[in-house]
Amino acid sequence: MVEGWAGRDSMPGAVREFQHGGYRLLVTAGGPTRETWTARNWNYAELAAEELLRCGVPKDRLIVAPAPEADTQRTYQAALAVRRALEACGSVPAAMNIWTRGAHARRTRLVYAKVFGSQSRIGVIAWTPEWLRDRPWWRSSRRSLEFLDETVGYLFERVLSSGRWAGPEPGNHEIRETHEGGR
Repeated sequence: MVEGWAGRDSMPGAVREFQHGGYRLLVTAGGPTRETWTARNWNYAELAAEELLRCGVPKDRLIVAPAPEADTQRTYQAALAVRRALEACGSVPAAMNIWTRGAHARRTRLVYAKVFGSQSRIGVIAWTPEWLRDRPWWRSSRRSLEFLDETVGYLFERVLSSGRWAGPEPGNHEIRETHEGGR
């Protein structure tokens, strides 16, 4: 599963993961882009699907799961859209990996574990753009703010749970980091 908002530059790495990881399907998720300068909002799930097709993913192995507009709980809405799309295909997996950006990975895994419950083992691949890898996150104000924001978001999700707990306490799940072309 690919979170579309991870960006166009992450898609070649997601394709390599898909091709070499033994996956049956590739699902794209995301909501509207919230672009205010254009007459039409785009959807991250659709944008990611277009890019993945250009990168060589077969159309018959791609599922697009667009999420609705949401001011809050966007990851939750995306996870629900993914679950609904997979159920519509009759294919809720026993295990899935989620391709997302760096610091958001832990919260993403937690939210998806809640939405899929004990039916699916959830892993996450934390992709970091090459241009952000040149120095540690704590030496970048942008990455430090992102880390703090995601830490607060994770704690909010973990402690307050947002009333969305669907399964047992998550524990047997994988988080790994990847660099362009790495696993």
